[in-house]
Amino acid sequence: MGTKNTKNEPNQNLMKKLLALCVSLFCATLLMAQDTYLHCGKIIDTKSGKILSQKTIIVSGNTIKSVENGYVRPASSADVVIDLKSKVVMPGLIDMHVHIESETNPKAYLEKYTLNDADVAFRSVGFANVTLQAGFTTVRDLGGTGVNISLRNAIAQGRVDGPRIFTAGKALATTGGHADPTNGNRKEISGDPGPKEGVVNNVSDAKKAVRQRYKNGADVIKITATGGVLSVAKSGSNPQFTVDEIKVICETAKDYGMHVAAHAHGDEGMQRAIIGGVKTIEHGTLMSEETMELMKKHDAYLVPTITAGKEVAAKAKIEGYYPEIIVPKALAVGPKIQGTFAKAYKKGVGIAFGTDAGVFKHGLNGKEFGFMVEAGMPPMETIQSATVTNAKILGMENQLGQLKAGFLADIVAVDEDPTQNINTMENVTFVMKDGKIYKQ
Repeated sequence: MGTKNTKNEPNQNLMKKLLALCVSLFCATLLMAQDTYLHCGKIIDTKSGKILSQKTIIVSGNTIKSVENGYVRPASSADVVIDLKSKVVMPGLIDMHVHIESETNPKAYLEKYTLNDADVAFRSVGFANVTLQAGFTTVRDLGGTGVNISLRNAIAQGRVDGPRIFTAGKALATTGGHADPTNGNRKEISGDPGPKEGVVNNVSDAKKAVRQRYKNGADVIKITATGGVLSVAKSGSNPQFTVDEIKVICETAKDYGMHVAAHAHGDEGMQRAIIGGVKTIEHGTLMSEETMELMKKHDAYLVPTITAGKEVAAKAKIEGYYPEIIVPKALAVGPKIQGTFAKAYKKGVGIAFGTDAGVFKHGLNGKEFGFMVEAGMPPMETIQSATVTNAKILGMENQLGQLKAGFLADIVAVDEDPTQNINTMENVTFVMKDGKIYKQ
């Protein structure tokens, strides 16, 4: 019998490894070279507000390579063609007010004491996914426990599916104010939270609280300029920050590259927030005409959250759904948001699309479009508010909000023309984010 020749084994093993590497590189190159051609029956040009017919959007990697007239044939057999000829295609939608960690339910106030961060995190993954499936490829999260920061990172790293998140981390409050995390606690566990926990009581606190949010990883700052409906506290509209505190918050946030959003129902608190330098007023329920003029002067935007207003008013009628102290606030404030939005829009106040999802079920964000149209805003303008306007506020106007060469490939489609039937925005049938298809 012959003996086995082992002298060439190292060389053979090396050749096998090299061959495997070459195959991997070849496959990777093919994958990188692969473009996606979206044959679109109609597309919405959000910049001009016009609907264009028969276009091809060519996506390369995570960006839009070009937008061509007609239905262009792919340049390579490796390219992919997606037939959207029966659809109306538009940029990925942006919701400027969500709470991605949580969702309304009758046990929500008890869960504050029974859920661990891990429980919150696992649930938030589901909320993120349904938000993306609804066509919202980018959201601004305006307050949670801090899990929202980890969720943002996990989505950005491709570990879980969800929208691109810009988050405030924990919202800033005053002692006893809306977003004081110890409201409603018995005194033994109330303590005296400060800037680290997001509670501000003077100018020094204000500066430190913003810097702490930056240290924690926040992208934006959210303050509760007035009382709130869902906090376990008596007032839903009283002012809760001084102008000096708000100015310091806004100045410090600017130093760290962040803008400031202000939850506000009461008029005095709104005026202080606008004068102090906030970029967006959330809800704006009791806004006066004087405040509307102030917003125009300071280039501030209203984020109306009509859907949330209607939802809290409806839930307040269900016995035991909310703690008793919340019910009168919900019944008084909720129904007024849509009417105030109508007045502000007619007055010329800038409108940024936002829903307060989490106060109602995630994934129903598209209902806001119908409520805005019902209040007098033309359908195309509602879509622009959820695309080009919101992209500008986020400082992403050169990457998000338009179907344009060089922009991120965040693309969604609906079955009908939303300028004829705005309710079609509640049923997004195609979703692409960063060049990857999540729904088709």
